[in-house]
Amino acid sequence: MVHTGEAVPDFIVPATSHKNVQLRALTGYRIILYFYPKNNTPACTIENQNFAANYERFRKANTLVFGVSRDSLESHEAFKKSQALPFELISDSNSNLCKMFNVLREKELFGKPIVSLNRCTFLINEQGILSKEWREVDVKNHVQEVISYIEQRLELEDQQTG
Repeated sequence: MVHTGEAVPDFIVPATSHKNVQLRALTGYRIILYFYPKNNTPACTIENQNFAANYERFRKANTLVFGVSRDSLESHEAFKKSQALPFELISDSNSNLCKMFNVLREKELFGKPIVSLNRCTFLINEQGILSKEWREVDVKNHVQEVISYIEQRLELEDQQTG
């Protein structure tokens, strides 16, 4: 499990648009990994739409955005298309990323224990260090919190170098 301030281990994971995402290949960019429980559910759709609506602000901040769930690539492709998402969705069907970022929780559903994915977001800096995490997020205001945090960090960096 990776903690804030630590280097995120390199990974290669399957994503939409017939791509594989490799962390090491993205050095030099900030990376947002937002974990969400399931495609085509109300809260997850809102969260994905909010990230899409702010996509250009993320890009201007040298930040790549990836949605992550345990849904299949086929489900992700359909969801990405139906929502016109401008970024890739990562299929973590084997739960390796979920375990790396500790986003799985056991809970009960209809009296039976299940393992559920908690909605969380992680910011990895340009050097591959986990620099910020948001857990148990509120979908309504979450994306605004994330983009505001990144833009404030950029302003501070500009002041320090300017």
